[in-house]
Amino acid sequence: MIFFRKKTFILAFILILSLCIDIQITNSEDKKLTTYQGLRLFSQALNLIKHNYVEPNKIDDEKLIYGAIEGLIKTLDDPYTHFLSPSVYKEMKVETSGKFGGLGIVISIKDDKLTVISPIEDTPAHKIGIQAGDIITKIEGDSTKGITLHESVRKLRGCKGTEVTITIQREDEDKPIDFTITRDIIKIDSVKSAIIRNKVAYIRIATFNQNTPTELDKEIRKIKKYKNLSGIILDLRNNPGGLLNSAVDVSNCFIKEGVIVSTKGRYSRDNQVYLSKNHRLSLKDSPLVVLINEGSASGSEIVAGAIQDSKRGTLIGKKSFGKGSVQTIFPLAHETGIALTTAKYYAPSGRSIHDEGIAPDKEVEYSKYSKEDLKAIFELRQKDVIKKFVKEHKDYTQEDIKDLLKKIEEKKISLKKEIVLKEIKKEKYYLSLKKKPIYDLDIDNQLKVALDMLVKN
Repeated sequence: MIFFRKKTFILAFILILSLCIDIQITNSEDKKLTTYQGLRLFSQALNLIKHNYVEPNKIDDEKLIYGAIEGLIKTLDDPYTHFLSPSVYKEMKVETSGKFGGLGIVISIKDDKLTVISPIEDTPAHKIGIQAGDIITKIEGDSTKGITLHESVRKLRGCKGTEVTITIQREDEDKPIDFTITRDIIKIDSVKSAIIRNKVAYIRIATFNQNTPTELDKEIRKIKKYKNLSGIILDLRNNPGGLLNSAVDVSNCFIKEGVIVSTKGRYSRDNQVYLSKNHRLSLKDSPLVVLINEGSASGSEIVAGAIQDSKRGTLIGKKSFGKGSVQTIFPLAHETGIALTTAKYYAPSGRSIHDEGIAPDKEVEYSKYSKEDLKAIFELRQKDVIKKFVKEHKDYTQEDIKDLLKKIEEKKISLKKEIVLKEIKKEKYYLSLKKKPIYDLDIDNQLKVALDMLVKN
């Protein structure tokens, strides 16, 4: 009976305590905390945890403070505003200079899912087949549900030569796909160019870092040596953006006059209008076609929007990502910082880029090959099947081709003979050069449509 009474007393005490807590919470909701009161409340909670939590070995001042800041930012529901720990802050500084460690993907939280904005050209992620729009559902088997950008960056980055396995959910794929990617130091050559068929200048810009305008100047000098070109193709596909000033400088090479982009924010200091200026190295008179896709974001959307609104050129491809907000890096104490959204981008016509994206003037699919064929071609290239064949057969017979097709089938790769023959022809051409061309007209239908448009004109 004594035990029963004690138990009854304890239950009664808990019920009374719960009632008191409910009353206190109800009363507190009627009054909004001032900043001072909030800081005092935070200090009380921090001290309470530090001195009373049952497992003191789990208490780490740095983790508690960083976690609190991240929680503060999470209430903004803005995937582009995030806290920068010392390691992330240091890496961000390196990233905008054109060299950093990792996989070579730009990621964001979109619709509460960890999403690939774009793979960066010639990086481990790009080479293994990561695509714009891929949703990363797991990192090393751990779910990414509710993960922050900071957490995902920390998990994905690592030392050169180490591996990380990510699970991807891709549109139109029934099952998730696992990719094991070897990390590397990512060195970005942001601008490349070529002359296609002696008629059209092709310029590929992979990102907008601090080196991009200088690299573009070098390529323009090369292009200007060619006479009687039919036009220019500016390829901004899978370009995730980067530095605002870099994107403005690039736009200035193509647009004669007028607004390139404007930013509008909470304060007048965040309201800026960027205009076209005279540029000693420019391509402002040649016919222009711009290629964009789902992986074109931020800076590439600024350039594309400016060209479209000024009617300077024609946009071809697919609708862009829709990342049109400005993040300002604010340094904090102890080598930390916050990347805070302070303004949004607006195209010359006044339309917002953020969440809307830029729609092309002419929508064109990337390839006329089926998704199955593209996947098989990629796998063939990854395993160097065609390269080995071409190196071993300077001259080949129909029997050699039959043997090759049999080997391909044994590797469980399904491809038509005509596609395999095209791959052989291309590989022979590649091996005769010092490096591979930066385009592939057999597969790249968007580029082919752009080329046909300029050559016909």
